[in-house]
Amino acid sequence: MLLVGLTGGIGSGKSTVSAMLAGRGAEIIDGDAIVRELQQPGSPVLAAIVERFGDGVLDGDQLDRQALATIVFNDAEALTDLNRIVHPSLGEEVLRLIEAARHTDRVVVLDFPLLAERPRSDLDATIVVDLDEQLAIERLVSSRGMDEADARARLGNQATRAQRRQIATHIIDNSGDLSELQAQVDALWADLVVRAGAT
Repeated sequence: MLLVGLTGGIGSGKSTVSAMLAGRGAEIIDGDAIVRELQQPGSPVLAAIVERFGDGVLDGDQLDRQALATIVFNDAEALTDLNRIVHPSLGEEVLRLIEAARHTDRVVVLDFPLLAERPRSDLDATIVVDLDEQLAIERLVSSRGMDEADARARLGNQATRAQRRQIATHIIDNSGDLSELQAQVDALWADLVVRAGAT
C-alpha cells in the first residue's frame, strides 16, 4: 500500500482531484464523507454537537451544516470544541480503513482538508491542490453561491497557502482549466503507481 495524503484549502478543487484519482484506480478515504456519516441522526457525535451548540444546529433530526458552519467559522473557541467532538471518532475510522488496505498494493489516498493543521507521520507522499486565495474566493462565490465574507472567514480558519505548500511532496496547480488539471493528475498518477510498485 502507498498511503498518500491529499489536501487543499476550501475552493481549491481538492474534491475534483480526488475524483480524478479515484477514476484512475486510487482507493479514496474521504475525511469529509466520514464526518458526515459520524454526524447522522442518533449518533453519539451528533448528540455531543447538539449538547455543545444547541438545537439551533438541527434541521429536524438532521445536522444543519450551514448553521453549524456559521457558528464555528466565526468563533475560534467554538471551532476547537467542534474538532474535539469530531476528531477522535474520525481518527478511529480512518485508522480502521487504512489498516484494511495495509497489505495490498493499492494507492490509498487520504482526502483530508486538515493535513497541514494536523500532520500525519504515516504518509508516503502528500499532494497539495494549490490555488491563489483570491481566486478560490471567486470560485466559491460563483460556483457554490457562497457569501464572500463567509468564504473569507472559512479560509481564515484554515492553514495558510504557504503552510500547505510546506508539507507537500507534490503540488497540483489548479489555477488553469480542466485540461491542465487532468494533465497534472495524469503525471502524478503515473508517479504514484511507480512508487506503489516499489513498496
